[in-house]
Amino acid sequence: MPEQNPAGRIVIDLFTTLDGVAQAPGGPDEDPSGGFRFGGWQAPFADDLAGRTILDGIRNMDALLLGRHTADIFTAYWPLHDDTEIGRILNSLPKYIASRDPGTRLDWDGSTRIGDDLASEISALRARHRETHVIGSLDLAQTLFAERLFDELRLWVYPVVLGEGRRVFPDGAAPRNLRLVEPPASGSAGALLLRYAPLPGEPATGIMGASDSPE
Repeated sequence: MPEQNPAGRIVIDLFTTLDGVAQAPGGPDEDPSGGFRFGGWQAPFADDLAGRTILDGIRNMDALLLGRHTADIFTAYWPLHDDTEIGRILNSLPKYIASRDPGTRLDWDGSTRIGDDLASEISALRARHRETHVIGSLDLAQTLFAERLFDELRLWVYPVVLGEGRRVFPDGAAPRNLRLVEPPASGSAGALLLRYAPLPGEPATGIMGASDSPE
């Protein structure tokens, strides 16, 4: 793993249901792949805490790292919404699109393709930017998680079970340990923000005995 610049952070922002589904939280047409029926499931749970916290995160980032599919979704939407604060910020940021395809379209202003050597390219992003955020981009997020190429996972967990859709951690995800950065925060709609940092090593196992049970 390349040496990391402590001044440059990689933050993964994900929105998930209680059963771990992170597909198409933002709208019905975001990602209908696999016949997914619940696109836009996040919308009914908007509240002041989530809105303020998400906006603060966007204000604090100085670069955006996206998988190709999420980049296509954002490219089709945010350039048309430059009249909003989020739109203005995202449209003005440097964007890095992770793809091994040299023919990847880079239609969003400020976009650059990376992905030929992700570990070294992430190291370069750390040196170049104070805080780079990954939003959605499940395949990319899983790669960063498996390779420990991130500094913080911000996992928003919503009080809904869908029973279908692409999950944050599907079968075959890399076993990893995490450390809770701060106590969870929750808004009026019941969404829970969990902030984790990676830890070395794989999960340990043991046997729960009577001495481990609550009195």
